[in-house]
Amino acid sequence: MKQKFLKKYRYSLILLRELVITDFKLRYQGSALGYIWSLLRPLALFAILYVVFVKFLPVGKGIPHYPVYLLLGIVVWNYFTEVSNNGVGAIVGRGDLIRKLNFPKYVIVLAGSFSALINLALNLVVVVIFAVASGVEVSIGSLWAPLLLVELFVFSLSVAFLLSALFVKLRDINYIWEVLMQGAFYGTPIIYPINSIPVIAQKVLILTPPAQIMQDLRQAFIWPQAATVGTIYGTEWARLIPVAFVAVFAVFSMLYFRRHAKNFAEEV
Repeated sequence: MKQKFLKKYRYSLILLRELVITDFKLRYQGSALGYIWSLLRPLALFAILYVVFVKFLPVGKGIPHYPVYLLLGIVVWNYFTEVSNNGVGAIVGRGDLIRKLNFPKYVIVLAGSFSALINLALNLVVVVIFAVASGVEVSIGSLWAPLLLVELFVFSLSVAFLLSALFVKLRDINYIWEVLMQGAFYGTPIIYPINSIPVIAQKVLILTPPAQIMQDLRQAFIWPQAATVGTIYGTEWARLIPVAFVAVFAVFSMLYFRRHAKNFAEEV
């Protein structure tokens, strides 16, 4: 079974590997600090938000280990932002390659996602170091973290697939998505605790995958009392709602991408 899979997708896997390596190398080529920027960027944002919203505005008051709580939220959001932003121009940016070679177009979008996944892994190492230094106790709930990261990967990749296909036909998508992401940053409970907003807003917001994943990771890794879908709706069965949405959205995005991929060479 494994040999048949490798034989069928051997060319795609080789191309994916080379694109991931190339993308990661080119991203920091020519910069003095190189790959260190993948760590410094979220840390710089964390420092700014921490000073403003903790030292001047007591947003995180009452949340144990709030600095780690905040840093984890930033890392999760940055990954989703990076994958979706890379996805917007992924196909159009590789137009020359698409016109010259015949290969599965999904590999291009996957490459950007795996490149961002490397950054996510590095940033999570920093979060763990901060957590240990802050005295965060590891609980059995941490075992859920890998599954939540898989959900984050699938959702982010699905958004990237959809945006990359839409951008080929509608170049305004880039600007629309940029505005949406700016608003979503403050609409997602990255800085503030979700239970500080009205209950009806909590019930709507917690069903969005970024907020749900962020809160579940915080509950599993940092603060067992963090609000989640289950606590806000009063039943753990409610957790299935955002998970089901991610699954349906993933299928829809991939089918939409596959349907339009055959025309990319003529349209990019």
